[in-house]
Amino acid sequence: MVFALVGVAPIAVATLGAQSIDWPQWRGAARSGISTETGLLRQWPASGPPRVWSASSLGGGYGSLSVSGDRIFVQGLRSGQSIVSVLSRADGRGLWSKAIGPAGGGGGQGPGPRGTPTVDGDRVYVLTEGGDLACLRAADGTSIWQRNILREFSGRNISWDISESPLVDGNHVIVTPGGRGAGIVALDKMTGRTVWVSKELSDEAGYASAIVADVGGVRTIMTLTGEAAVGVRATDGKLMWRYTPVANRTANITTPVYQDNKVFYSSAYGTGGALLALQAEGGEVRAKEVYFTRDLQNHHGGVVVVNGYLYGFSNSILTCLEFATGKMMWRHRSVGKGSIAYADGHLYVLGEDNVMGLVEAAPSAYVEKGRFTIPDQGWPSWAHPVVSGGRLYLRNQGILTAYDISPA
Repeated sequence: MVFALVGVAPIAVATLGAQSIDWPQWRGAARSGISTETGLLRQWPASGPPRVWSASSLGGGYGSLSVSGDRIFVQGLRSGQSIVSVLSRADGRGLWSKAIGPAGGGGGQGPGPRGTPTVDGDRVYVLTEGGDLACLRAADGTSIWQRNILREFSGRNISWDISESPLVDGNHVIVTPGGRGAGIVALDKMTGRTVWVSKELSDEAGYASAIVADVGGVRTIMTLTGEAAVGVRATDGKLMWRYTPVANRTANITTPVYQDNKVFYSSAYGTGGALLALQAEGGEVRAKEVYFTRDLQNHHGGVVVVNGYLYGFSNSILTCLEFATGKMMWRHRSVGKGSIAYADGHLYVLGEDNVMGLVEAAPSAYVEKGRFTIPDQGWPSWAHPVVSGGRLYLRNQGILTAYDISPA
């Protein structure tokens, strides 16, 4: 596979001394949308930060990307196949690509994969839009094992295709087939064999990806299914809570966020968000509603928690709420409905209409520090932005561009 490098800016490639800060999976190392990186640009020039490189021919799709070591991992669509590709972090050169399974049509919302590869040591885990879950060697794409989670756990594909990014937790890889008595399953990450299935959970899969946390000593997996906000015990898949008010009947997409023994879920289509307080008791975790709000109806772009405040798009309005209470701090139209990441005091917001913005993460007021546009690729810009090693990475369908966001 040959990748095209387009419009490489005539600047020196940024030094990658900060590359120890990887973004190895969906929404970063902790699946929180938060980068711990510092020393980034506080203001962008009118034209936006300088481009380092841009690579095309990745193939269509909405998935974000993972950054690990000197490599970038991203999924795409090519010749009717759902593929994963690996690029050089330094210059965007294609290193290898591998077809995982047949591509999906996307239900009229654009074909191609929606997920993000998960890098774990020398392995990478990839879930296609058709349910093919593969474990590959990160070095060269050699297949280690592969299973189809829909076929093997009696799930069915959802309207706009599977969008989940697999979660690696210890020795397990966690996915949500949505089968009867197998809403969530754990597989041995080394061999692919089934470790447990969540027998009490038969919810259809949503479009969200799971997170994991220790709650009072109980390792807990949390996600938003097609029907409810749920939590299962990581050791055996036992269902510990199932909360339905935050789920809608159309598309539940947003990855939950966890902090201070509380988890926040959100969905759009007239629904809203809910904060649940979690309490470990007798080897299980109980969930109790703290508040429900219609002020944060997040569609696809995720939310982040920074210094006690929630930031995310409520439909098309960027919104800041107090995490503990749900109190509204501010709302702003910003870049329109979009996705969000955080680094070094700022929100990185990418609007679905191809506008990228930098906004202060402050509860006092909306303060914008720069914006620029990216080329329209014919479908909404739904891939979440990534901040890693002094660079901002934006994937829009078949094009991935790296921008230098380190001060000169």
